[in-house]
Amino acid sequence: MKGYLIFPFLSSLLYVVGVLLMKRSADFRVGVWRTTFVSNVVAALVFTVLLPRGGEIHWDRMLEPLAVAVLFVGGQAFTYLALETGDVSVATPAMGSKTILVAWLSVLLLRVSVPWQLWVSALLTFAAILLLNHRPRSHAASSEAHGGALRTIALSLVAALCYALFDVLVQKWSPAWGAGRFLPVMFGCCALLSLTFVPWFSAPLRAIPRAAWPWLGGGSLFIAFQALSLVTSLAVYGDATSMNVVYSARGLWSVLAVWWVGHWFGNREHQQGAAVLRLRLLGAVMMTAAIIIALLRH
Repeated sequence: MKGYLIFPFLSSLLYVVGVLLMKRSADFRVGVWRTTFVSNVVAALVFTVLLPRGGEIHWDRMLEPLAVAVLFVGGQAFTYLALETGDVSVATPAMGSKTILVAWLSVLLLRVSVPWQLWVSALLTFAAILLLNHRPRSHAASSEAHGGALRTIALSLVAALCYALFDVLVQKWSPAWGAGRFLPVMFGCCALLSLTFVPWFSAPLRAIPRAAWPWLGGGSLFIAFQALSLVTSLAVYGDATSMNVVYSARGLWSVLAVWWVGHWFGNREHQQGAAVLRLRLLGAVMMTAAIIIALLRH
């Protein structure tokens, strides 16, 4: 057993709590851009705890952390766009496709032949996405609701692609810098890039309702700490595919959390009926199976 896999497992749990909190903050009309800004500033502050690990800043290679930061900010923005109008139990399992994308991108960048496990995983992932978007006949009458689920899946897949590239490039570039330099610099770039969102704010930060801050602040902290656990272990140990196999358990946790404790967060997805949630659970299980099969090649 690879002991370091406890870190992505912990991240998968923290992530689900974080997105439930973020989903609740969206009810206060905080908006995607203010949410992304606050989340990235919090992450930049949290990642300063890595500075004592040391390392070396390569000023001639500053494009590396900047490029990775662009991918992270893009992933955050598309994630929050998906959560703002979509369901947690659709968005999070759909983002499980990140693991397949990480494996494919690793193969592409390393020019390695594609093993059969990845082909099977890709087909299972496609089937899982169809299940996540499917609704029983009683729920299919609303084309608006169906289109909303499809939009959520599309946004989640774009976010997954951004994060997959992020993971592969962190594993590729961080060793030369050291985790104590590459990651704090990169997340500092994320905070600076988030300043470009200010013109898109629906209102100033001070206009965010006081009641929204516990949800927004708490969600930002959980998202930041799950990133700290996952990304640091990725930078130190590598093994992006195995890391993401374990991390993809968040798809299952999200469906179970919505079903069992979602009402604690003001989440109303469980009200859509057991049939819808059963299909989403089956989709999440299939996504997890696809990811486990991908791991068999190791």
